[in-house]
Amino acid sequence: MKINKRIIILLLIVIIAIFCFYFVLTVISRPILVKKLQEVTHKKVNVAYFGITPILNLRLRNLVIEDMMKAEKVDISVSVPYLIFGKVALNNLVMDKPEFLYIRSAQPVSAPGRDNISYSVQTPLAPEAKGVSKTRGGVYLIIKQLRIKNGRMNFIDQTVAPQSLKIAIKDIDLRLTDFYPLSYSTVTSFDLKARIPWETGKEEGEISVDGWLNYSKKNMEVTLKINGIDGIFLYPYYSQWVDLDKARIQSARLNFNSNIHGIDNNVTADCHLELVDIVRRPLKEGESQEKAAKIADTVLDIFRALNHGKIILDFTIKTKMDKPEFGFGNIKMAFEDKLNKATGEIVMSPQDVFLLPAKLWEKLIEGGTFVSKTVFDGVVAVSKEIKKTIEGIPKNQSQQATIKKEE
Repeated sequence: MKINKRIIILLLIVIIAIFCFYFVLTVISRPILVKKLQEVTHKKVNVAYFGITPILNLRLRNLVIEDMMKAEKVDISVSVPYLIFGKVALNNLVMDKPEFLYIRSAQPVSAPGRDNISYSVQTPLAPEAKGVSKTRGGVYLIIKQLRIKNGRMNFIDQTVAPQSLKIAIKDIDLRLTDFYPLSYSTVTSFDLKARIPWETGKEEGEISVDGWLNYSKKNMEVTLKINGIDGIFLYPYYSQWVDLDKARIQSARLNFNSNIHGIDNNVTADCHLELVDIVRRPLKEGESQEKAAKIADTVLDIFRALNHGKIILDFTIKTKMDKPEFGFGNIKMAFEDKLNKATGEIVMSPQDVFLLPAKLWEKLIEGGTFVSKTVFDGVVAVSKEIKKTIEGIPKNQSQQATIKKEE
């Protein structure tokens, strides 16, 4: 009996000691964790509940990083062996219902010879919050497994004039494995799915991203799919080229997918954009069809003729993995290239192009401007008019003009 009592007392002492150890560890670790997060993010951090369970499993409830993110639940499993050697490694990081805020703020820079816009993005980590000290040097962080459930991203693009554009991404489900940023050989794989609500009452968009990347070697292989893009919602991105009202475009829905390959920091993205649905605003009583609307009809017809009734645009983007650049100018340029090739085939020869009347050239140039403004909307009428003009030119006149041109 005495032995049993001693064992029970010893067990109680051990349990109390472990409890006290974890209690003290929790009390000590909470301010350290908050401080480190503030140093990394340069933001004020608040944690409503912080707990530690065996073995070094951290539980955070209602984590708030000012102007960056908040999460109802964050569960972290810390790797003890790595911690002994002074490295922060997480076996598991699970975030439930996190909400992120990303603000894109930059000055646009036009690329020479291409009506394109690229941005040098300032992340939300840049500003320094009052009362929060900056840290020198980075944090060596390893994440073996990351899981985000029911996440949300609020994206605010301040580069869009005259007002910022706000895009919400909801139902984010992310699985990421083996994030070793300083390892030369480790491959990080990921799989992300999410939805975009666009506007109330409209069909939601769907996002799917999966692939892998090697952060150190700067190699990557990624597949991106976005279905149900609301072209009208994104109008601020191409409003300088498009007049939706004159083109009578009421709604437009698009699908986009891209196969992205990266080797030694050089990234090539093969992109496929398809206009799957477009609704034109009906003419009001007494309203006449404007030139922009006529050209929109024409361009749509040409694209349908080129792609068996579908309105498709394929293009390639080349950029850098450590500084990716992409803008709607890439789409505009690809659109105009395809249109120029299509009309060029119908025009047939350089001599015929040379003989086109000045008025028709003006109309084509003007039409090209409106074509850009209508982004993915119609072409056969202009082509027919070019063809009719060519057929009406006498052969001897064509030959004379050709001789003069050669001289």
